[in-house]
Amino acid sequence: MISTEIYNNYLSNLLSGNRANCSKVVEELLDQKIPVQELYLELFQSTLYEVGKLWEKNEISVAVEHMATAITEGLLNLVYPVIFSGDRVGKSVVIACVAKEFHQIGAKMIADIFELNGWDSFFLGANTPSQELQKMIEEKQPDLLGLSMSLSFSMPRLEKMINEVQFAFPQLAIIVGGQGLQGEGRSLLSKYSNVTYIDSIGELEKTIGVSDG
Repeated sequence: MISTEIYNNYLSNLLSGNRANCSKVVEELLDQKIPVQELYLELFQSTLYEVGKLWEKNEISVAVEHMATAITEGLLNLVYPVIFSGDRVGKSVVIACVAKEFHQIGAKMIADIFELNGWDSFFLGANTPSQELQKMIEEKQPDLLGLSMSLSFSMPRLEKMINEVQFAFPQLAIIVGGQGLQGEGRSLLSKYSNVTYIDSIGELEKTIGVSDG
């Protein structure tokens, strides 16, 4: 559990753009052997949600919001020695953001969680065209495909991408997540028999456990 004091200290440094102090907070938590899941949820995700709220209320500029996101994404590199330290399970996943979606940090964290659980993850980043995604699936032959959607108005593009992938790879299981699916968005996925909505890291690890077992 990350204390309120640590959270507030990190958030303050994040908003001021103090990358060094943010890095120090993360390094100290890693030295204390904090679980990666807690670090991602209680520090990275939580502070970025707060940054988003501050921007929506016009309390910070879009430049500050972009700076905070960039700092956070860079700090993920500090966690990699832990992520890649375990045994591999011989499974792989391709993870991508829907076309014209430029918020990639959530998907990147999910790719890291897969690696933490021994999977090989192929993270394609933001704004992935469907055609290029299919080329990667053909090349890597993954056990699973993960799609991220941060903005609700991207739903038509998400459905288009799912339909095209299912046509080309009908046996491929797909997981979908992201803030854009809060509310009615997730109900639209119920018509797809091999698509699973994932709402948290805990749910993701439970799904991985089921597929591994």
